[in-house]
Amino acid sequence: MQKNQTVTTLLDALPHIKKFYGKTIVIKYGGSAQTSPELKEKFAQDIVLLSLVGIKPVIVHGGGARISELLEKLEITSEFIDGQRVTSEETMRVVEMVLSGEINKNITSLLNHHGTKAIGISGKDSGCIQAKPKDGGKFGYTGTITNVNADMINDLIKEGYIPVIAPIADSATPNHPGFNINADIAASEIASALNAQKVIFLTDIVGVLNKDKELLTSLDKQEVEAYKKDGTIAGGMIPKVDSCIDSIHNGVNKAHIIDGRVEHSILLELFTSNGIGTQFLRRDNPNNGIDIDKLLSEES
Repeated sequence: MQKNQTVTTLLDALPHIKKFYGKTIVIKYGGSAQTSPELKEKFAQDIVLLSLVGIKPVIVHGGGARISELLEKLEITSEFIDGQRVTSEETMRVVEMVLSGEINKNITSLLNHHGTKAIGISGKDSGCIQAKPKDGGKFGYTGTITNVNADMINDLIKEGYIPVIAPIADSATPNHPGFNINADIAASEIASALNAQKVIFLTDIVGVLNKDKELLTSLDKQEVEAYKKDGTIAGGMIPKVDSCIDSIHNGVNKAHIIDGRVEHSILLELFTSNGIGTQFLRRDNPNNGIDIDKLLSEES
């Protein structure tokens, strides 16, 4: 019986592997998946498998918990507005040190040890991400992305590398310390610039929940706006769902918020018929529930 179940699982995965072969998938890597030693290993195994079956993963990582920990040790006060960090110049130095110097290289090293060709960069490298002050400087050195150098990222992919990108952006001004970018927004913008097949956000929740704490398996733009209006979607979840909606309306086929605490959650989302978490779709008519992205992918 167990052998039959294994065969059934493999057969279920096969059409999904064929559909995503040669496609770019952007993965925002954060939360428990990024801090738990066991989940780190599972994540690395997932990325290796994606690469081996011809999928082109691009990793965009966060590091808010580690940044907050180090800022506290250094007695540097943090301020947040709508789930986004207000970045002073002093904070910016810590943000870059943690994201570009520590977390980025740890992820890159882990993936390489598991057999991939990963290369770690920040948005400052070759002008990968350029930005300007968010809301005219209201958030200090927190930035709004103005451009993503998709050609540079695609060049790395063509050479067989898996880009691991720290969400630090460059400025048009020389000798500027750079900008701290919300990792969810960075992942969305990078996915849009690459016309990625999917963007997947690993989080510490099962997905977007309604007020009864039930999983919402599928959302479109109108539904998201309604849930934001009634307070169902609030706080730090707002940048995530906004990033999902922005990406699917700017060249990305689908966006997903999934539970990074679940082992091999990326594989469960990509290679099983039911998937997990919440998916975000474009629909031609909110009342008929037709999934245009699914139809297009089946035709391609």
